[in-house]
Amino acid sequence: MTSQKISFPRQQARTMRFTLGAPRAFTVSPDGERVIFLRSGSGTDRTGRLWVLDLPEGGTAEERVVADPERLLGGSAERLSPQERARRERSREGSSGIVGYAVDAAAELAAFALSGKVYVAELRAGTARALPVPGPVIDPRPSPDGRLVAYVAKGALRVVGAGGDGDLALAEPEGPNVSYGLAEFVAAEEMQRSRGFWWSPESDRLLVARVDDSPVRRWWIADPAHPDRKPVEVAYPAAGTPNAEVRLFVMGLDGTRTEVVWDRTRYPYLAQVHWSSAGAPLILVQARDQQSQLFLAVDPETGTTRTVHVDEDPVWLEIFPGVPAWAPDGRLVRIADEGGARVLAVGDRLLTGAQLQLQAVLDIGDSDVLVSASAGEEAAEPEIGESHVYRVNELGIERVSEGAGVHSAVRAGAVTVLVSHSLERPGARAEVLRDGKRIATVASFAEEPVLSARVRLTEGGARRIPCAVLLPDGYKESDGPLPVLMDPYGGPHGRRVLAAHNPHLTSQWFADQGFAVVVADGRGAPGRSPAWEKAVKNNLVLTVDDQIEALHALAGRFPLDLGKVAIRGWSFGGYLAALAVLRRPDVFHAAVVGAPVTDQRLYDTHYTERYLGDPAKQPEVYAHNSVLTDQGLSEAADEARPMMIIHGLADDNVVVAHALRLSSALLSAGRPHEVLPLSGVTHMTPQEQVAENLLLLQVDFLKRSLGLRG
Repeated sequence: MTSQKISFPRQQARTMRFTLGAPRAFTVSPDGERVIFLRSGSGTDRTGRLWVLDLPEGGTAEERVVADPERLLGGSAERLSPQERARRERSREGSSGIVGYAVDAAAELAAFALSGKVYVAELRAGTARALPVPGPVIDPRPSPDGRLVAYVAKGALRVVGAGGDGDLALAEPEGPNVSYGLAEFVAAEEMQRSRGFWWSPESDRLLVARVDDSPVRRWWIADPAHPDRKPVEVAYPAAGTPNAEVRLFVMGLDGTRTEVVWDRTRYPYLAQVHWSSAGAPLILVQARDQQSQLFLAVDPETGTTRTVHVDEDPVWLEIFPGVPAWAPDGRLVRIADEGGARVLAVGDRLLTGAQLQLQAVLDIGDSDVLVSASAGEEAAEPEIGESHVYRVNELGIERVSEGAGVHSAVRAGAVTVLVSHSLERPGARAEVLRDGKRIATVASFAEEPVLSARVRLTEGGARRIPCAVLLPDGYKESDGPLPVLMDPYGGPHGRRVLAAHNPHLTSQWFADQGFAVVVADGRGAPGRSPAWEKAVKNNLVLTVDDQIEALHALAGRFPLDLGKVAIRGWSFGGYLAALAVLRRPDVFHAAVVGAPVTDQRLYDTHYTERYLGDPAKQPEVYAHNSVLTDQGLSEAADEARPMMIIHGLADDNVVVAHALRLSSALLSAGRPHEVLPLSGVTHMTPQEQVAENLLLLQVDFLKRSLGLRG
């Protein structure tokens, strides 16, 4: 009996883009004796388990499972509440089992939600148990001293003893649209803040966000494939419409409650919260136009705040992981755009310059700050697609990661977990370092892809646009020029040109179908300079210009047939693909348009207003940057090009109305197109059973549209 080799599209879907079986979500214990992480049992197993890697001094590192959902649930199926499903959608979490956890200050006790219940795990003993509390539970977190666990259930913030005793509600919602301890939609989707409560270092009180989304307009998402089911009501803050009202309270375990006071009218966005033993609670609040923000220290006794720092920018201000925070000596740590560079600031000192483009603060130690960064405008080499880990202090900058690639890290004390991706090998390597020396490697069970990405990283055009080029396996120069497939994301917050293997696998699969595939990160994409990212203010359309510049520049060095150029993309990439064929049909001859934002007025406040301002004040800006308006297609050229529109009907981020309105406008204009609705699919990629055919249908469409033989 012979086994048939699995196809790449099916393998990619089955392995969730080869992430299953790979270790992730690392925590290092402060004593350096343990590394805690999540990992499923194989490259096709979606069930995450909680693991510990023991690091005995002078001994051999050993892994062990401390919480296995199959055993804890007794083989029964996992149940998710609608709130938990929404939370996972915001974080693009598609796996099951244990998908997140939190630990106490000593990393001795972990808490996690599983099938709507609170579980705690003693990490040294390797035992786990459920706590008898009301559910369904969201986001349980131990107190720093490990005696208590706070969690959210039915919109209430509750606290229970780690042994299951003394459960009580610190705050219960006053109405159906109020919740305590949860992040509102735009915080979770756009601000990188997935949390809504924070323990004090002394474990005696918490900062708790209160969210009232009653001002937010309601949308209804129906499932046309199941007309017997009621539409789902969604509070969606579209550009120019009201946001949820967010307040912050200091809540004592004795039931006391003190509201944190700041000018919420001027600064309605609660962007970040930090509470450590190094100083008073620290919050970052933003103006709605995101051109000013305050770093505020909170007096937990009175709720009053004092301004620690003010940032202003005429374009917009970014929010960064890991900051703001206090250094152990009480100085403010932040990332700032200063002098045309994105730099690390500690107190009044800027510790980096234009050689680096800061991305995140990973850890703040007694003598240094661990950061991730890419090459800045004044770097000695462009380091296309790379990100590295650096130690920074007043004495200088030291690179921790080695070799070209995309690197990140988690650190506590002398122990660092360094996670590295490279072009040369699939997947990631997670190495454990103590005082800079490797002492262990965390095993990965991820599957090996059935194909290998053969990527050429380069720059294109006068703007030196970062590009990746992929040609078919076995291509020879004598084969002549190839039809071109532009395969971008091409917009803010999405970097596609990476010095890593796995992100290019789908592009390589398309290349192997007979295309020269080009991925280009034009202006707006992160990783280069503040000016590069902010060039798209009021003009997202220029991302099309950068795709064209890259395409024409690369045509002189690669076998690109400029008479047969297609473009495909998802989300912003779908928007970009639609714009490309509608406004520049002289360059682009076909497009696959996935989950596109077609009318900018229908996307959320925090994202859209950052780039395009207030739609009531700048309607012409919204019209220019939208694929369509109330009058039909926006600024479309006369020549029509084939378009395949793909959209998940259950998408609550970019709702399917975007695709349906585009189809209607195309039909009114007499432009042929194809629509592929995906029943039950959200903004995340489709399920295994449809993924293979979805890619095959795209290839068929592209070949038909470009006049290629099968």
